[in-house]
Amino acid sequence: MSLKAFHVFFVIVSVLCALGFGAWAVGDFLRTGNGVILALGVLDSSPLLRWSLYGFWFLRKLKNVSFL
Repeated sequence: MSLKAFHVFFVIVSVLCALGFGAWAVGDFLRTGNGVILALGVLDSSPLLRWSLYGFWFLRKLKNVSFL
């Protein structure tokens, strides 16, 4: 696996983990009404957005580099 492919894989896994935590936090808030959990879910959206934008930037920057 090339360094570019590993990097893209890591970014995708990070985005999916952030999405999962955000969904868990919202679901837990709806079940319990605990505002702290909701605040953590909202704070989780900032790294999610940054990881997504970074991933798009990285792919655009290295579009001429092979995945192999």
